[in-house]
Amino acid sequence: MRKLSPVWLPILLVYLATAVASAQSFRVQCPTSTLTHPTAANNNAEPAYVGPTYTGTSGYPAATAHVNGAIKCQQISGGDGYATMGDGTQTYMFSFGPLSGITDIANGLPGTEFPNVFNSVYGGTFVPGDPATSDGAGPGPNSLSGFGYNGAVGLIPDTTGNTAAPSTGHVDPRPIEDVGVMNGNIPAPLMALDEDDEFFLTLTNVGMIMRPDLFEQHTVHFHGYPNASSFYDGVPDASVAINIGGSFTYYYLAPDAGTYFWHCHITPPEHLQMGMVGQIYVRPRQNRYSGDLYTGLQQQQLDLRTKCDSTTDILCSNPLPAIRTTAAGPGKYAYNDGDGSTAYDVEYPIQIHGFDPNFHFVGMTFNPEGFVDMKDKYFLLNGRSYPDTVTAGPLATISADGAMHYSQPLSSIISIPAGKKLLLRISDLDVTEYQTLASLGIPMRVIAINAKLLRDQAGNNLYYTTNSITLGGGESLDVILDASNTTLYPSGSVFYLYTPNLDHLSNDAENFGGLMTEVRIN
Repeated sequence: MRKLSPVWLPILLVYLATAVASAQSFRVQCPTSTLTHPTAANNNAEPAYVGPTYTGTSGYPAATAHVNGAIKCQQISGGDGYATMGDGTQTYMFSFGPLSGITDIANGLPGTEFPNVFNSVYGGTFVPGDPATSDGAGPGPNSLSGFGYNGAVGLIPDTTGNTAAPSTGHVDPRPIEDVGVMNGNIPAPLMALDEDDEFFLTLTNVGMIMRPDLFEQHTVHFHGYPNASSFYDGVPDASVAINIGGSFTYYYLAPDAGTYFWHCHITPPEHLQMGMVGQIYVRPRQNRYSGDLYTGLQQQQLDLRTKCDSTTDILCSNPLPAIRTTAAGPGKYAYNDGDGSTAYDVEYPIQIHGFDPNFHFVGMTFNPEGFVDMKDKYFLLNGRSYPDTVTAGPLATISADGAMHYSQPLSSIISIPAGKKLLLRISDLDVTEYQTLASLGIPMRVIAINAKLLRDQAGNNLYYTTNSITLGGGESLDVILDASNTTLYPSGSVFYLYTPNLDHLSNDAENFGGLMTEVRIN
């Protein structure tokens, strides 16, 4: 084989660099209709569940009896940012940030939106730190009354100038960079779906501004999420990785209720340790069924995607309940239980995480990280360590761009209305430690582990009551706190959720920190 001459080699390298650069672009996708959700007008709200869509094995029918679920979309950035810990330490992160639903995210809500919200075009001009710098109230507790945009950042009007129907896919990269750069969240933006939804998630890699020597790729991996296509599973060996300056839209169908989590799958020990972890949960069909819950669950058994036949499937984790009840819906349920036993009134996502500050410091200063010496010293509930866990409203951090950013928008204060039940969706993506949480005063009723309802094959509920739970990295629990007895739990009462691992009740060298927050009855 002939070797390239010294003259042609630089020309070839320039050509390859240009080709790679031109292949990257910012795009976003949120279709208003699909084959399984053909009517666009019906995809901007969750329809009632009346019966299964799929009942056969010959593929999707041309005309379905029922169309369930809707279309939901979300856009996130992959990059870097800063967060401020409970002892005042400012910590550098590799992190995901919001590029849609940014007002909802800043208010501690999921950034997942229906197409009519996601596809709306912003009428103003984005500046770095939006919405933290534009809401008129500054960081801290506020309603973001001056900034109410939840559409996708960077969308532009269609060719006719119609901002109500923006051109699908094409975006202006300037506002994406203005909002996405240095705007990492910890935990990563919250996602929430309903069963039968089609979910389109766009990841845009805006680059590591504090580490210009790195050409970090990013992916989204839904850890433990069932029935995920390998192509959309985020593991780069079988999927794709998103380069700086590029976007990729993941597609998921949501057939299984439960609490899951997601993270970047590029060098996971490093990127998880640096903060690229988040939570996603799927609400059950039972919420949208208006009749008897037992009958509704029987209807759902006709859907072959999620049918649970305990006589033939030894892995079945959601059989019909052993005790026939007449509980009626719709309401709020954690799972398709058929007996109303997972009912709740309010829910709170809790993402447990810990990190090694030395690892983060080295990650910012161009030195190779010491994986062998990795030892967590900050312990976080929704990105916050005590006393910031009991700080109301979003936490903001000034970053290297001189702008305030909502670095930790999820609240860690747990509020239960007097006489009501609370669902805690707890997930843990810690890299090096097991984490234990104890509840003083209000026992925890564990109803599901790793997004599987605790029920045996005969239909008997195996829920259990405890005052502490322990999770390893990659595990989730659904827990109900029952404050319906107003004599035991009167309004104004304060209880504590904390870890009995004393070395996890600290912020690095500081005492009185870490995994501790308040449970308030109000």
